[in-house]
Amino acid sequence: MKILRSSRAAAGLLAAAGLAGILSSPALASASTVRSHTTVRSGISDAVFVQTNDTSGNQILAYSRASNGTLNLAHAYSTGGLGIALTGAIVDKLASQGSLTYDTAGSLLIAVNAGSDTITTFQVSGDRLANRHILAAGEIPVSVAVHGRLLEVLDAGGTGHPVAGSSRNLGLSRGAAPQYLNTPGQVAFTPNGSQLVVTTKANGSDIDVFSVARSGQLGAAPVVNSSATGVPFGVVFDPHGRLIVAEAASSNLSSYAVDSDGSLTYGSSAPDGQAALCWVTAAGSYFYGANAGSANLSVFTE
Repeated sequence: MKILRSSRAAAGLLAAAGLAGILSSPALASASTVRSHTTVRSGISDAVFVQTNDTSGNQILAYSRASNGTLNLAHAYSTGGLGIALTGAIVDKLASQGSLTYDTAGSLLIAVNAGSDTITTFQVSGDRLANRHILAAGEIPVSVAVHGRLLEVLDAGGTGHPVAGSSRNLGLSRGAAPQYLNTPGQVAFTPNGSQLVVTTKANGSDIDVFSVARSGQLGAAPVVNSSATGVPFGVVFDPHGRLIVAEAASSNLSSYAVDSDGSLTYGSSAPDGQAALCWVTAAGSYFYGANAGSANLSVFTE
């Protein structure tokens, strides 16, 4: 993996602190700050949805996207919940990746309300949202992942409860400070849905992998893997199923193979020479990372 270039752009900051549990729940039949967003293609309409993470009233802002990439604000929707400002966070008050997620199969947009311990789902049609549903989601939900009929919620402050026996304690130090740096960063399914990946950021600096049964039940304990270069934050999978992790300690993008037993086989790391690489997204063979500490973007290729 190699870095192509860095470009000036707004980015977010490291996140963080606490115990953390995972809440499993069947995906619903209907259904961060401004830097938490997702892009949806619905029919012939492209739309970008942005979560405000406003502590006085979280909203989803819907932008229509023209063929040349221009965005225009089309609608604003209340999630019915509150955002949060984790202690010590400067740029990204939610300090996570995956707080706003689109379920392609169900055409659902799912958002966390970390300040009110809930998640909200909307049905998506073009750049419009409807059928709002609000569900309890443990304590400080910061990231969600969907695969088939399973919805997993990562809690930064406690444990979830909807599916009996489904909560799993990550064993993190709940009182570790600063909070933004010690909460878990993201929860994500492997492409085939048989495993669940959780990053712990500075609170262990590990990548935990749980097995996932067809019923949605998680393995009793995760396989705990040390990250290659420290403070694993955002993750994405490449077209070959390899796990790509933004590791903020030394601003590296690292690759791993996820083995069937939950262990990770390290591939390679590419430093971008910037500060605090926290978030990553994929577009074909390219990976775009956001550097919180240097407020710019980096582009990598395999």
